[in-house]
Order: sequence, then C-alpha cells, then structure tokens
Amino acid sequence: MLRKLAICLAAAASLSGVSVQAHAETVKIGVVLPLSGANAQFGINARNGIEMALEDLKAKGADVKLVYADVPEPNAAAAAVQRLVSRENVVGIVGSFASSITLAASEVTERTETPMITHSFADQITSRGYRYIFQVTPKATTFGEKQFQYAIDIAEKAGQKIDKIAIFYEDTAYGTAQAAGIRQAAKKAGVEVTIDDAYPLGITDVAPLINKLRRSDAQVVFPVSYFNDALLIIRTMRQQKIDLPVVGGAAGYIVPDFQKGLGEYAEDVYSIAPANYDALPEQAARYKEKYGVFMPHEALMYAAALEHMVEAVKIAGTTDPLKVRDAIAQLKKCDGFSAGIPGGCSAFGDTGLSATAFPIFVQWRGEDLVTVYPAETATAPARWAGKEVK
Repeated sequence: MLRKLAICLAAAASLSGVSVQAHAETVKIGVVLPLSGANAQFGINARNGIEMALEDLKAKGADVKLVYADVPEPNAAAAAVQRLVSRENVVGIVGSFASSITLAASEVTERTETPMITHSFADQITSRGYRYIFQVTPKATTFGEKQFQYAIDIAEKAGQKIDKIAIFYEDTAYGTAQAAGIRQAAKKAGVEVTIDDAYPLGITDVAPLINKLRRSDAQVVFPVSYFNDALLIIRTMRQQKIDLPVVGGAAGYIVPDFQKGLGEYAEDVYSIAPANYDALPEQAARYKEKYGVFMPHEALMYAAALEHMVEAVKIAGTTDPLKVRDAIAQLKKCDGFSAGIPGGCSAFGDTGLSATAFPIFVQWRGEDLVTVYPAETATAPARWAGKEVK
C-alpha cells in the first residue's frame, strides 16, 4: 500500500505541473546481504561484485544509487526490506545470498510488490507462485542432481564405477534442498547412499560424522555446507587420512578463503558451482587487481543481478514496480557479467527461475578454481584420484 501511495503521489505531482524528473533520474536499488555474522564473507564478496557492476553502469551514464542493508539472520530480513521499500523508496532489491534470508526477505518484497533478484538456491524461492522474486541460478535440487551426476560421469571416465556414496548437509533451506537433489539422483542411478546425515549450521565437532564416514564403504563424499563447516569437515577428513574424492555443494567450497584455510588439503576438491571467474577473464583480472583474490561466484552472480535490474528499469522507462517486474521477466541479457553465467545470459521463466543457467563443476588447483565439466564450459581437464581424466 505504501508503494502504491508513493506512485500515486508522484503521478499527481506530474499532472499538477510539478516536475518529478529529478526523482526519476536516480535509480535507487536496495541490496540485502549478510555483511556481518557467520556468512559475512559471502556478503562482502557479493558486495564487491555489485560495486564493480555499479562502476560499469556509471561509466555508461546510468544514475544508480545503492542502499545497503546488513541482514545476517532471517529474522532481521522483514524489517530491513520494509525499510528499504517504504523509507528509501527503492525500485527493486538484489540479495541476499543465504536462502533462509532470501525466503524471509521475499515475503516482504512480494507483499509490497517490489521486484527482487537473488542467486540463492533453495527450491522454495520460486516454487511458491510469487511474481516478484527472480532466481538467477538453477534451483538447489538441480545443483544436487548435477553434483552427483557430474561426479559419476568423471569417475566413469577415470575407470571407476561408483556404487556407494555419503551425503553430509547442513539443516538449512539450502542444505536440505540440495541434499534432496543428490539423494534423488543417486536413487535414480541405483547408487546406495550409505550415509545421509544432516547437521546444524555452525557445527563445532564433526568427529562423529567423520568416524561414521571412515566405517562406511562410501567411494565419494558429498558435503553441502557453508564456509566454516566446509573447512572443518575437509580438514578433519584429511587429518584422519581419509582421502576419498570430495564433491562440495558450492557455498563454502568455492571461495578464496577455502584454499587459504586448508592449504594442501584443498587440492583437487571438487564443487558444483553456479559460475566461475574463468568464464570472464577481463572482469576477473579487474577483480583480482582490486581485491587481491579471484572473483568468487557470488560476486559474479550478484553483479549480473544488478545489471539485469538496472537494464530492466531502463527498458521499463519508469520506476513503476509492476512495469519493472515485467521488464525483468521479459529481458534476456547476454552481455556484461551476465555473459559469465553458464548458458551465457541472465533470463527468467514463468516462475522466476532462471531459464538459461546450468551448474558447472570446478576443482581446486593451487590457489585457483578451474572449470572442468561439462566439456563445453571446461578450461582444464578434470582430475580424479590424482589422475587427469580425458
């Protein structure tokens, strides 16, 4: 109601001869990210990418102002989004990395008819029939399915048949949905899941999980976790001389600090990913020069989300949220950061889910992540059990 009232007041001002051009020139976009708390590094990485995209937009003459809200937990999302919409009068919102935060935030964006673009994975985000939320990535179950299938494909190319696997996952919206995708794919392929264990986010003792893994006959382990949990799981495995192939579930497995935190233990760890910096060499070089590390996937994806939002506002020719929403839905953007998304574009289907993106497989090589699968996206050959796979 507040949003509709603001639009009506602006229209009335225009009709009465009072110019609203000054207000229309600057496009205000809200950014909801966890800039503090357990997931702060992801939020900071995303903000870095967003700021790079903002530089590019301003270089092209766009007048865009970003309004940030630090939302470290889901219970802080509603108030933050309400403030951005009713007080800051943002045109739309991008954010917020963690699926649980995005789910809470999108309740408010839907009620206030505010377009939102996210790269959070959870299936529920675009399966609730909402019209104002858009997912620039595939859904979590798709990531889980491909996380399993890509590993099976590469293992077979290396001459190993996978019959048994283990799944560890955090009990959040992201973890449970992605684990479901792995589980479903394994069942379809006739592969036994010997361990299928959830654990609380921020776990401090993974010894029971790792001891269970040691006693199992699993040939591959699929952990789905954010950063701190990812470090703890892999470090404990390797310290206990468990050298099974590890196939991470994105999130904590594909950020620069993963290798910094694990050193040699990170080598050859796989992960599913929504994108990788080696698809955008020029932007990746800029990012590394500016921030001293490679460009993480969340930086690339949220940069693409911002560019898509701003382009949609330009196409709509107005800040009317319904028209901006329709422009987002109809736009297929294949340049800028969107070109780095697997599939080469940002575009959305009827539910708001990406219509073009697909997951890729990346693998740690020293301090870098390289894309190794599928073949059409690969920049280096995969390695399985220390051997190069052709």
